[in-house]
Amino acid sequence: GMRAVGVTTYGGPEALELVDLPEVHAGPGEVRLRVYAATVNPTDTYVRNGDRAKVQSADPGPYVPGMDAAGIVDEVGEGVTTGIAVGDRAMAIVVPKGTHGAYRESLVLPAGSVTRSPEGTSHAEASTLPMNGLTARLSLDLLGLQPGQTIAVTGAAGCYGGYVVQLAKADGLTVIADASEADTELVTSLGADIVVPRGAGFAAEVRKHFPNGVDGLADGSVQNDEVIDAIADGGAFTSVRGYQGEPQRDITFSVTWVISYATEHAKLDQLRAQTEAGEVGLRVAQTYPAAQASGAHARLEAGGTRGRCVIEFD
Repeated sequence: GMRAVGVTTYGGPEALELVDLPEVHAGPGEVRLRVYAATVNPTDTYVRNGDRAKVQSADPGPYVPGMDAAGIVDEVGEGVTTGIAVGDRAMAIVVPKGTHGAYRESLVLPAGSVTRSPEGTSHAEASTLPMNGLTARLSLDLLGLQPGQTIAVTGAAGCYGGYVVQLAKADGLTVIADASEADTELVTSLGADIVVPRGAGFAAEVRKHFPNGVDGLADGSVQNDEVIDAIADGGAFTSVRGYQGEPQRDITFSVTWVISYATEHAKLDQLRAQTEAGEVGLRVAQTYPAAQASGAHARLEAGGTRGRCVIEFD
């Protein structure tokens, strides 16, 4: 068998345990990854704490969290056309289901979910890119802005927000973003053109700089109604936790669900290329051996992490 980190009983970070799972093999159109690193994301805590118990009960446990993995390809099924090969360093987006989550040593995935890791990155660094990077890419695609237009980003110091800022700049947008005093330098370094204080009053701060409002807003900090006033009439708003605003001022509201991009290989590979080109930077806060995965969840839930905690399988 092989090692994984999952839960047999829902609970706090301490509920995570090392479990043994049967070996799996790549079928047609699939790639198997020997996983060396899996990023810890807020969504992983819902798999662990019972928030998704009803949905998860359709599959036998243990329930293995994780939407991001990086490692080395060790099997490629027939009919795979993405150019990935055994021995390649690769990264993947994972849609967790039952025992199938990123926190496991071996993972079989649709070929469209896997691409080579950016040159010169560690497994831990590469693992932070797929899910969050694709979420940011999808948000920008949903907003549909053109070069020269303006975007506001909340939660800009976070993983998703940081990628939105970097990808927006690469798309030729003008970026106004929020930051605490401690994070102002970080958000500026990500490429934000204007940085304003985070928290209540964001919309008013944006209007000081753009009296008519911005063309689009990506709400990484989930402020929902509180930030709509930042957007111009006829602008666009995208949310990351399912919020759909009340119709107003011809604003286009969209919901960013990254699963719709889970097999969009070209989008994932573009993130690799943009990282290699220096347009996207990868941030690891801390790594944890698999046996200490609970510590990674506790650190995430304590808040204020800059960059991602990553679980490593040696």
